[in-house]
Parts: sequence; C-alpha cells; structure tokens
Amino acid sequence: MVNSNTGVNLPALRSHNAALVLNLLRTAGEDGVSRLDLAERTGLTPQAVSKITGRLRAEGLAVDAGRRASTGGKPRTVLRLLPGAAHAVGLHLDRDELTAVLVDLSGTVIEANVVPLDLGAGAEVVMEVVTGEVAALATDTVLGVGVAMPGPLDHAAGVPHRVTRFPEWDGFPLRDALAARLRLPVVLDKDTNAAALGLALRGAGADSFAYLHLGTGLGAGLVLGGALYRGARTGAGEFGHQTIQLDGPVCGCGGRGCLEALCLAAVARGDLAGAARVLGAGAANLVSLLDIDRVLLGGRIVTGAAEPFVRGVRAVLEERARRGGEPVVPVALAQDSAHPVAEGAAQLVLAPVFGR
Repeated sequence: MVNSNTGVNLPALRSHNAALVLNLLRTAGEDGVSRLDLAERTGLTPQAVSKITGRLRAEGLAVDAGRRASTGGKPRTVLRLLPGAAHAVGLHLDRDELTAVLVDLSGTVIEANVVPLDLGAGAEVVMEVVTGEVAALATDTVLGVGVAMPGPLDHAAGVPHRVTRFPEWDGFPLRDALAARLRLPVVLDKDTNAAALGLALRGAGADSFAYLHLGTGLGAGLVLGGALYRGARTGAGEFGHQTIQLDGPVCGCGGRGCLEALCLAAVARGDLAGAARVLGAGAANLVSLLDIDRVLLGGRIVTGAAEPFVRGVRAVLEERARRGGEPVVPVALAQDSAHPVAEGAAQLVLAPVFGR
C-alpha cells in the first residue's frame, strides 16, 4: 500500500485560476515571471494573483527567483515553479510488460522501470505488480497515478471493456480498485490516448494529428483542433479494428480482416514492407475521414524498424494524395520520448493541474 500523505493540496491546485498561474510559471521555466506579468496574462487582479502565488509558495511549489528591471517604478519580483515539488506516476499496462515512470511538474522523467507483465493473469495479479512498481517510485509528493492500457475502455468510469485477447477485463472497476489499494487518485485511459496527450503537450507540430501505435496491438490516439478526442464513450481511436478485407483472417476481437490482424500477420512473417502498406492504408483512411495535419508513428514494432514503416506509410499517403489531388500529409516517427505511453499516462494527472 502506498502512502497518500502528499505534501501538496491537489484540489486547491485544480482551481481554474491557480491552473492559469501554474501554467504560466511552468512555461516560463527557470527565467520565471513576475506577479504583474501573471496578472496581465491571466486577466486576474493583482490581489487575486498575490493570493494564489502566496498559496503556491506556502505549498512549496513556487519560489522567488530574484528581481527583474521594470520599465517604470521599482524592480519586479520574479517567481518560478519548482518542478520537483510535486510528481505523478505514469503506468503503461501492455499485454506483456509494465512500464512505470516518475515525472516531475515540468514533465521530466525522474525514474523509469520496465518489468514483465501478463495482462491475462487476472486483475489481482496485475494489481499486485502495479502496487509494487508504484511503491518503488512513489514519494510523498506524488499527486496521483495515471494508468494507460489497451482498449476499449470507459475513461469516465475508469472501467476496461473487452480488451482484445483479454475479454476477462470487461467491466472490472480498475481505476477505483487501484485507488483504494494505492490510496492515491488514479486516472485510467487508453494507451494511445495517453501517448497522444503527451505528444500534444510537448508540441507535436500540428493542431490535428493521429498517433498510430503498433506494438502488441494496433491503435490510434487522435488530437483534433488541439484537443485530445476520446469520443463520448472513449471509443474513438479503435483504429486496429476497422475492416479492410471482408474475407480476411480472424482477428483477436472476433472480426475478420481487421487492420490489426493483417498488420501483425505481416510482421510475424517478416514482411515489414507489407505491414507498412497495411498501416498506410489505415492511415490514409484516417486522413481522408478527419482531414488531419500529420501522422505520427510509435510502438515497439515501429521503433524497432522505423525507416521502413515511415517510408512505407508515407508512400501510401503520397499515392492517395496524388489520386485525389490533395496535399500530402507529413509522416514522422514520434521519437521525442523513451516511454511515450507511460509519460503520457503521467500527464493524465498533471495536465489538469495546469489547466491543459
């Protein structure tokens, strides 16, 4: 069991005005920002900003960072965020391994561990492994735990549905069960949603993009108009289970000719070019349907052979664009993070603190 006696007041941090101030402090970095600048940029009164920054200083989240010359009057006192004052744990529950990261307020990974995991071993066994990994990472400044796993699932209720190849998870109250065991706030979301959130917060270079994750399964995380798109029931992004061959092989979901089944079969027989073409066909469908600006590729299979996948998906998109007379959508490897899903899971906890 993990100690939940954190030194930071999470509900207080999640007030709208505090989030505005915290986000500006975070983006200012080591240079910091003055209270007057905070008031001007947030639209809050100087008195409201003083009250909020006073509370942040009392919580140990912000400190004075010297004085800055003013254009008139006395020099302005500058405040900066203390990234190490609070943390979040991010977990990626894959079908065969667990990745756990400890992340500070700036999003920097302080520690990361990867251990074997059998997602089909049962909820009690999985939660025991999770508890041990969180205990190994957690400090008394952990605000909460973000958990990312394969879908489909209900993000709002914190409940998995019939996870492909592991239908026994259907209806298990994972979020609440882990929160009770860890004695920490827990947020649950799909692995691809978590990764897409992390990419968007780090600046993926587009307002609307699809993150395609090929690992033990195939899924997509969607950012549309600058916001993570989950759908009303967190069902958006079940990318791998679109049917592209009516008489195709049986998929783990029970359907036939699913993108995931065809792509993983090509990988299994060593045909990476064929797998990339299948992935490209699915990506082209997304581009045509959603008019997205960019396609980002990730997952252990892609990162293990990045060049043929990026080249192959790009070729399919270019061919589709030539036929339709549409602009070519860029394709790139999402390579700015060692553990994109786990780091994105930590952002499920941290992003609301900064109003993101």
